[in-house]
Amino acid sequence: MNISFGDNVKILAVPETDALGLSGKQGQVYGETTPSVSSIEVIGELTEDYAINVSIEGFDETFWLAPHLLELIDHGQGTTMEIGHRKAVRRADGTWEESEMTRPKPWWKFW
Repeated sequence: MNISFGDNVKILAVPETDALGLSGKQGQVYGETTPSVSSIEVIGELTEDYAINVSIEGFDETFWLAPHLLELIDHGQGTTMEIGHRKAVRRADGTWEESEMTRPKPWWKFW
């Protein structure tokens, strides 16, 4: 199963994650990248040119990890994202339910 934006994951125990105190920690996927293009530092040995960014509560930074170091917990059901006038809520199956948000009229517009 592919891990993607908004998923909740567990970081697997390997020497690299153990050394950073990340083994067994849970976090949420914030993004993905192609390391050869973005020049980011990745934890773990890459088997392909692809890395996943994970945010872990209690840490001031996010971490880029090789995909094989992550275990899917769930798709982050209920995660909400708002961009402009659009709102998306994550479903249990990993899809997003999108809707248009209505904005209240400014107080000076009575009609």
